[in-house]
Amino acid sequence: MKRKIASILVTGLCAMTLFGCSKKEDNGSVGSSAVTIDQKKEASDTASSQSTTAENTANSKEVPAGMYLSEITGEPIDESLKNQRPIAVMVDNEATALPHYGTAQADVVYELMNSTANNRITRLMCVVKDWGKIKQLGSIRSTRPTNIVLAAEWNAVLCHDGGPFYNNTYFGYPWGKEHFSGIFSRVNNGKSREFTEYIVTGDLDDAFANSGYSKEYNSHRVEDETHFNFSDYGTEVDLSKAGGEVKDVNEVVLPFKHNGSMLKYNDSTKKYEYYEYGKQHLDADSKEPLAFTNVILQSCSFAQLDQNGYLVYNYLSANKNGYYLTNGKCIPITWTKLAETDITRYYDMNGKELTINSGKTYISLIPEDTWKSVDLK
Repeated sequence: MKRKIASILVTGLCAMTLFGCSKKEDNGSVGSSAVTIDQKKEASDTASSQSTTAENTANSKEVPAGMYLSEITGEPIDESLKNQRPIAVMVDNEATALPHYGTAQADVVYELMNSTANNRITRLMCVVKDWGKIKQLGSIRSTRPTNIVLAAEWNAVLCHDGGPFYNNTYFGYPWGKEHFSGIFSRVNNGKSREFTEYIVTGDLDDAFANSGYSKEYNSHRVEDETHFNFSDYGTEVDLSKAGGEVKDVNEVVLPFKHNGSMLKYNDSTKKYEYYEYGKQHLDADSKEPLAFTNVILQSCSFAQLDQNGYLVYNYLSANKNGYYLTNGKCIPITWTKLAETDITRYYDMNGKELTINSGKTYISLIPEDTWKSVDLK
């Protein structure tokens, strides 16, 4: 019901003022920019919706006993994890930090520009629900303000190692204050100290115990809401009904020049696999490729904060451009986030909330000034 109300608000408002990222306002937001919400999106046809729902339900699978459908992937996981909060881990993406450990366990991976310097090097943020299985994850590095806001969408505890003073304002908000910084294990890997911090077995249990943070979802989670609108379990989305042009896309070249991020579609696994620095990304522990059922790309402007290249994305916007990719196909979408405590919502070109397939998801906020350089092949 809450999602339906939010969708109506998004499609029905004429205009509103949003708070961005350059100046702290009285309401706890940062900066300001005005956006107009396009009114041309119409409510979905009720009869068609009911027909589609009935068809999907008839084809859906039964959830195995003792399991529930994860709010992060839409796939079955152990019921004992239902109320457990995820973690969001900042992973260094410099070539020296490779190979990564444990990234294949992530349910959602964000890739964001970490600095305007150094050819816009990126950093990964791995959202992990079943973090009790982690043997080694990282290496861990510092966070940026945008990551604090995105981690809060999941009510996740952000795991990082420090960061610029710009973070302090965000950690001061009730929804951003619970985070772990610089407390994880050091692994002797022959590299300099900044590349040696990892989450290893037992670290998170100790961190929660020492901090007093709850391992379960708390009051800052948007109750009864999920981040994604998944298709019924066992069914797949029909992109031809999304209102936009459907294109076959087997390769995505992203405009991050430093590490050369790419995604290539594997037709046998029906997943997009991540590449950088000219080769496939393989988990150092499991040897698994970093692979995703869903890929979401968001066009997003940013504000550079100083001459060192620190930045914050203008993550509060409405009806911004994006792409959704799954099963080797791509459609245009839009995204909206109206407040720092809101979940980012994705919409198809009919104005309906985007339905995605169950599985792992890759999300990247692409700087708006390079959006046209995204190469979909």
